[in-house]
Amino acid sequence: MTQTDGSTLVSAAWLAENLENPNLHVIEVSSASDDASYREAHVPGAHWWFWKGALWHETDRAFAASEALAERLGGMGIGPDDEIVLYGEPVQFGTYAFWVLKMAGFQNLKLLDGSKKRWIADGMPVSTDAPGAAPVAHPAPDGGEILSVGRDDIRDRLGEPGRVLLDVRSPEEYRGERVMPPPGFDHGAERAGRIPGAAHLFFRELLNEDDTYKDREELARILGAAAAAPDNEIELVLY
Repeated sequence: MTQTDGSTLVSAAWLAENLENPNLHVIEVSSASDDASYREAHVPGAHWWFWKGALWHETDRAFAASEALAERLGGMGIGPDDEIVLYGEPVQFGTYAFWVLKMAGFQNLKLLDGSKKRWIADGMPVSTDAPGAAPVAHPAPDGGEILSVGRDDIRDRLGEPGRVLLDVRSPEEYRGERVMPPPGFDHGAERAGRIPGAAHLFFRELLNEDDTYKDREELARILGAAAAAPDNEIELVLY
């Protein structure tokens, strides 16, 4: 996808040019609970997060509170005025972290287009060293954008005209043939199957082979076709 000035989605070239900025911090968000892949190669200076340990509540099936997220960021030396660039390993976990932090009220967020796959393909430098950082104060932000809906809202409005549920998991998960995607990491699902009436769009269809996003026009076409409403305004709920 083409990057513009002030874009939330940044290219590998942009990040390489800004890595020395002391007010910019990079976080690799991993699906794995160990940091083996991170230790093999990561964007220089990047911190490491296990997605579930960083973004979920410690005991409840819910996202971490903004206070807990702010404390974790501050512990990594990231202050409230600093800029954060996220990328996933694999790619979707960077987007997930961006979404969770945005809902919690954090503002200075960017997403690395193409994640680590494109970074390495472009011949950008990698590191095996974890950054050291002195903790800083990071007050919890005010509430963020409302980007999620709850179970009861979904259940009570099933089949409502103008609302489309879009299941973005793998085809096998959508069909109920398995609960977890390969290689079997825990993404929170507990039962096979899908929400009744949900259409399907595997999230990989929104990405190019190098894990960069397709352009805006192509994304609009794909989403419109999947929702069977290319020319109508609809409320789209993804899961």
